[in-house]
Amino acid sequence: MTARVTAFARALDQLGREIVDGELPAGHADTVDGLVVRTGASRSVVREVTRVLTSLGMLSAGRRVGLRVLAPEHWDTLDAQVVRWRLAGPDPAAQLTELRALRLAIEPAAAADAARAVGERPVAALAGREALLALEQAAVMVQAAASASDPAEFLAADRALHTAVLSLSGNAMFIRLGAVIEEGLRDRALRERAGLPPEAHDLALHLEVARAVAAGEPAAAEAAMREIIERTHP
Repeated sequence: MTARVTAFARALDQLGREIVDGELPAGHADTVDGLVVRTGASRSVVREVTRVLTSLGMLSAGRRVGLRVLAPEHWDTLDAQVVRWRLAGPDPAAQLTELRALRLAIEPAAAADAARAVGERPVAALAGREALLALEQAAVMVQAAASASDPAEFLAADRALHTAVLSLSGNAMFIRLGAVIEEGLRDRALRERAGLPPEAHDLALHLEVARAVAAGEPAAAEAAMREIIERTHP
């Protein structure tokens, strides 16, 4: 990672967090030069950062008003970076509740669709075969990670399984939400259950999802995925 990329990432993370935390409250007006002083980054880096924050609905830019911080209702709350900032912000419980609701609306349906796609016709397309293979490999990884002391190992296996299910669903909008869902998985693995091994029942549910999808059983896949999400803390 180059020094410029590092400076950009650092400045973006700083300003994004400060907007979410309220250090830069809605309505706050500033300039590129002011943010240069605030972040210590170069003017060109700050310009890039403000373009990103503007695209996320967190800043507006105008010739007369300069840069202005926007209220949360304008933010792109389906962007993974915004989700991450909100999870680290002053009200993580609200973000977790919203993430859980989103996952309940999306993932059980995706699991059912994935199982239906496998059951109704052979997964003949190369992409379909690769996704089914990824699901089978993820199930093996989940089993292996159950006894691992590093929660990052279970997170990697968990992420692979959920990603494979979304991919097999064939729904482009479900797949597009994968990065947001991943933030929920990361928070549970690295914060909610940090230092704890996966519970046996959670492990069994993940393996049941993989088995039901591979067997083409939509109802079983949907039910197991729903229970996985319901067992997370809102």
